[in-house]
Amino acid sequence: MKHRVRTRRLGRTSAHRKALFRNMVTSLLEHERIETTDAKAKELRRVADRMITLGKRGTLHARRRALRTIRSRDVTAKLFDSLALRYRDRPGGYTRVLKLGHRHGDAAPISIIELVDRDGPGAAAKKRGAAAKTAPTKKTAAESSAKATTAKSKPARPATKPAAGKKRAARPATDAKAKARKASPRKKGSTKSSG
Repeated sequence: MKHRVRTRRLGRTSAHRKALFRNMVTSLLEHERIETTDAKAKELRRVADRMITLGKRGTLHARRRALRTIRSRDVTAKLFDSLALRYRDRPGGYTRVLKLGHRHGDAAPISIIELVDRDGPGAAAKKRGAAAKTAPTKKTAAESSAKATTAKSKPARPATKPAAGKKRAARPATDAKAKARKASPRKKGSTKSSG
């Protein structure tokens, strides 16, 4: 009976499933964001949170347990050094799953799984945007009136139609073989055998 077995099988044997999650959690901790199907992302969340908890413990035994799952020593070092420091005050929930839609090939639901509080390429811009929203700048009366006059004085751009595509002139056949093909049409009964 299947009592208290709550994992998704994902159509794989247990060994294949274990190898799949080992590869995926290594990639997630290395790149801090991966794209996969919804079911795999939801299952991967459990494995990744367990690895980050081991990283927060920081003991030799925890490092050896993490190396059983994570396939790279560099990623394990990153887990125990930088990620453990980043999540030291967070009691859990280190990952988030964002749904993207459906894949074009097989219509599988696709998600992004990423680490929470990650410093990605847009993190600095988000911080700057948040700082700009909290501290609004005061405009002088001269600046606001200058902007208003420039907005009124700009003439509207005339709408132009895109140029119609020119038709290409048919090129005459220059090859001797092409000329010969045109000169001698095929007979209806003759076909080549690809034997």
